[in-house]
Amino acid sequence: MTRKTATVLRDALEHEIVEGRLRPGEHLDEMSLAARFDVSRTPIREALLGLESSGLVEIRPRRGAFVRRVSARELVEMFETMAELEAACCRFACQRMTDAQEDVLMRRLQRCEEAAASGDVERYYAENELFHTAIYAASGNSFLEAQSRMLQSRLKPFRRHQLHARGRMTQSQTEHRDIVASIRAGEQQRVVDVIRAHIVVQGEKFTSLIASLEAEERAKAS
Repeated sequence: MTRKTATVLRDALEHEIVEGRLRPGEHLDEMSLAARFDVSRTPIREALLGLESSGLVEIRPRRGAFVRRVSARELVEMFETMAELEAACCRFACQRMTDAQEDVLMRRLQRCEEAAASGDVERYYAENELFHTAIYAASGNSFLEAQSRMLQSRLKPFRRHQLHARGRMTQSQTEHRDIVASIRAGEQQRVVDVIRAHIVVQGEKFTSLIASLEAEERAKAS
């Protein structure tokens, strides 16, 4: 078993949870999943632990793993917090970004451009993640960078999923260019406004999804 195998399994299960194919409260049986993916239970267990750390799965003692219920309110609150963390990173980057960090940020922006031009959502998401981590590093605040990375990981499946919406990848890249231009120009208030809108719009796209899941759960319970 390799860590790569567990990562692939985690990504596959993560996608199914966010897409709604694995429903809130659904039991994730290790043996069934191992048979389905044709692997041993060890990488399945590691994948489930990773999903627990991201908040998508709840592991209950002696009962196993279950898809965690995430409320619309909780999701929006996480995106609001992410927007404020990234706003702080951008504001500090305006003040502190070094030439070397600027070079990294420009390379990340270019790779996002190439991925967007190819129309490859998964490639774009991977480059998008690196683009944002470059901004965290440019803040010059290691504690803020660590907190931003932590919440970025928690929101990873949701940020990935929204890129599949029609026109969102192109819109996202337009916002990236605006973010970089504002940081390089030292326009602190502008970049704060742009990054907040860039992050929060992602959360808004999921509010209706999560709300509909909650409505279905209530209907089943009644």
